[in-house]
Amino acid sequence: INLGSAVCLRAQVTRAFNTSMEVHISVEAEDIVKQHKFNSHTAFFTFVALDDENKPTKVPELVPETQEEIILYENAQKRRQIRLIMAGRYTPKDAKELNHIFGVNN
Repeated sequence: INLGSAVCLRAQVTRAFNTSMEVHISVEAEDIVKQHKFNSHTAFFTFVALDDENKPTKVPELVPETQEEIILYENAQKRRQIRLIMAGRYTPKDAKELNHIFGVNN
């Protein structure tokens, strides 16, 4: 994104877990002079809800409504399991939605 371009960030909660939520953020930029808009970046972030004492607290359930929201919601569980495996908090056997990738039989 060049200096002087306009930038728009769009954020959408894709799934709420127990105390965390996954948020999809997309970045759209516009070259004002050339009047050209383009998608620049997209990413998934995980945020943990904290109470007044900075301890994790439960988040409300998310109910997807559109087909796109449903797809993001369903795939969020897989992305979460991959993150937990990479962080060493899950084993491939724990990641039930990913067992077919790791060749694990239940």
